[in-house]
Amino acid sequence: MMVNQLCFDFDRSPDFPYKNYISSPPKPYLTTKRGVLFEEDCLNILPQINDNSIDVVFADPPFNLGKQYGEKHDDDLSEGRYIEWCKSGIDECCRVLKEGGSFFLYNLPKWNILLGSHLVERGLSFRHWIAIDIKFGLPIKNRLYPSHYSLLYYTKGKPKTFRKIRTPIETCRHCGGEIKDYGGHRKAMNPLGVNLTDVWNDIPPVRHWKFKSKKRKTNQLSTKILDRVVELSSIPGDLILDPFGGSGTTYAVCEAKKRHWIGIEIQNCDVILERLTRGNLCYHKNDDYVGA
Repeated sequence: MMVNQLCFDFDRSPDFPYKNYISSPPKPYLTTKRGVLFEEDCLNILPQINDNSIDVVFADPPFNLGKQYGEKHDDDLSEGRYIEWCKSGIDECCRVLKEGGSFFLYNLPKWNILLGSHLVERGLSFRHWIAIDIKFGLPIKNRLYPSHYSLLYYTKGKPKTFRKIRTPIETCRHCGGEIKDYGGHRKAMNPLGVNLTDVWNDIPPVRHWKFKSKKRKTNQLSTKILDRVVELSSIPGDLILDPFGGSGTTYAVCEAKKRHWIGIEIQNCDVILERLTRGNLCYHKNDDYVGA
């Protein structure tokens, strides 16, 4: 698989004017030309962000699977407590989202069924349930083999930005031949590729150490997911909020794509700092064609 460094012009001067968007913010862990990172519980920072100030929210909360993220987060809550915790963050994200802004929520289908309903109750409009084809691990007895994560896509009213994305025509990795004949209409296909669907089966897993920090053992997102989310729903200069920073994938992609960003992470900020300042992690090749 071809990979590249995630290249961007890391420039910390002048810093992103985060005080225009956040009232009484604590001292940031990191500021860059395009973004700001806070080492804090997101439920302490989100209430300070101004109403209707964010163009895109991407939220990837812990999945409540009992993983060891560190002493600052309990990933083994009761189902009721976990849903209420998620809803508290969702409510704040809905408040800060601009009219026409986009909200992406990445989680297990089990949780997103309930959280998607809550987004509707909060007045957001359903766009898509995107299935991201990544196997969880081993099959589960007496269950279908779970093989996708859920990425919910909602907007606050009519989306102000929706950019058409085309993906390359699929070919066999062994012989190079095209996999589908498209009902005999191959010659009529757009040479730029096929329309992006709501099933993403081309997201490679983040397994090799070249893609992730050895300081963080838990799951890390593929840059290809964030590439696609950012390009689909925003333009350069837009402001993107990710309240669960994790390994900093969203922020790295925002830097590369010239989007502004506000980041929050409760305990992995050293990993994010290293990723952004050293540029030492690779990213997955992405041949999407992005239209106007």
